[in-house]
Amino acid sequence: MVNLVKNEVMKTLYKKRLHIIIGILLVLTALFAYGEQYTISRTQDRVSQQLGEENAANWENLIQQQLTDLERRLENPYIPEEGRASLRVRAEQLQFYLNAGINPINPSAARFMGEFMEQSVFLFLPLLIIILAGDMVSGEMTTGTIKLILTRPVPRWKILLSKLMALSILQMLVILLMALISGLVSMVVFRYGGFNEPVITGFRLAGERLDTSFIRTIPRWHYLLMVYSIGYFIAFVIGCLSLMVSVLVRSTSASIGIMMSALIGGSFLSFFIADWEITRYLFTVNLNLIAFISGSFQSIEGLSMLFSTTVLIVWSLLALGVAFVAFTQKDMLA
Repeated sequence: MVNLVKNEVMKTLYKKRLHIIIGILLVLTALFAYGEQYTISRTQDRVSQQLGEENAANWENLIQQQLTDLERRLENPYIPEEGRASLRVRAEQLQFYLNAGINPINPSAARFMGEFMEQSVFLFLPLLIIILAGDMVSGEMTTGTIKLILTRPVPRWKILLSKLMALSILQMLVILLMALISGLVSMVVFRYGGFNEPVITGFRLAGERLDTSFIRTIPRWHYLLMVYSIGYFIAFVIGCLSLMVSVLVRSTSASIGIMMSALIGGSFLSFFIADWEITRYLFTVNLNLIAFISGSFQSIEGLSMLFSTTVLIVWSLLALGVAFVAFTQKDMLA
């Protein structure tokens, strides 16, 4: 089994998929860091124009300016109710940080690393995993190398299991690359670590209001461990689904296209039919698990960390079950 897993990892590395992923990460991380720095600078400029240059360096004044901006947006009659609820939750969070004397907008490498993963789990990270896993079986069926593999005296289930284990290792490598690249880029841009800064977690939503009765303060590095652990779980779920599709179709392009269509289409579908109860059981709706520890607003009622995690585990088990049954029974030599 060790040799099988090693062989699968080396085959993926030989295809240089990770090189593509590293390039994408470098470009998008740099753009995201620049956008973050630009947003902070623009807010400071507004505060300096209104209150003076010295007050612009005070984070409390910057928070107050953000609260003012949120209040103005809430006065817009054209914003839908879901958008209003999200803005109210964000305003309550900022007010809580302000009252607690904790700076939630301090530009630091640790804060940027957390926000980068928070924004990635819903779309960007799944797309990277789809690129990585989309051809693990279908690619070998396209080139015909699957016939050579199946001639070995190894059970089919063990071959697919080795691919799953190799994929899990590569997913961990992707998560580590995201942490490393985002950390290095943000240190260059912000020049401050901030890993021991306090961060408040445990925000909960009671309807459309913020519940602060379960909050606790933890160091930023602890929060990063939580965020990136959730990111790895999301990557594993998407990897299981991608592996299943790769087994079911013979074309790499079709495998990647199906998964990308399911990911993007599921997001759009959940937006248009958010009132349907069945929407809660789509895997795309439940990917944003980090929102439950950061306290972000959930547009679909009934979601919780336990519910979403359970749904994603069920999707993973079903995908693996279908993949193993199809791989062991399908005529791969035709």
